[in-house]
Amino acid sequence: MEDILLETETKMSEAIEAMQRRFTNVRAGRANPAILDGVMVSYYGTDTPLKQLATISIPEARQLMIKPFDKSSLSTIEKAIFEANIGLTPNNNGESIILNIPALTEETRKEYVKQVKQIAEDCKVSLRNIRQDANNDIKKLEEATEDDKKGMSEDVQDLINEYNKKVDALLKEKEEELLQV
Repeated sequence: MEDILLETETKMSEAIEAMQRRFTNVRAGRANPAILDGVMVSYYGTDTPLKQLATISIPEARQLMIKPFDKSSLSTIEKAIFEANIGLTPNNNGESIILNIPALTEETRKEYVKQVKQIAEDCKVSLRNIRQDANNDIKKLEEATEDDKKGMSEDVQDLINEYNKKVDALLKEKEEELLQV
């Protein structure tokens, strides 16, 4: 019986982590190396994550600098950033690539807030599905009494309430970050 609760809590934690990863991909008008996490560079015929080929630093609040370990890969990194369609134009200076992050307009900020709310809603749907699975598993327990099953279902409900509060708190935090000028 305890296994069901532990498994449910683990799955809920993973859902929150997935939501946080998706949040980092929503730009807030500030430089964040995480926006380059999905960029894959064709390096000697193999798709390689950008962060394995270069150091990524933040020289200014709205600027990312990508300094490759192998300078001959500059043009392929530049091409990969273009193809990743992250909305940033790379500037190649022969030594490194500079990405300038434009200031967000009010309209863009509101659009990003909508995106973030959708991500949070997706996470809540995930949590509800996890709760449903846990409740189905509890109903299938043959060795437990009806009172035990009811108590476990209440524990699962307490868990989902706790995790929904976490989602709401993280959403509020991200909204504030996006709306901050």
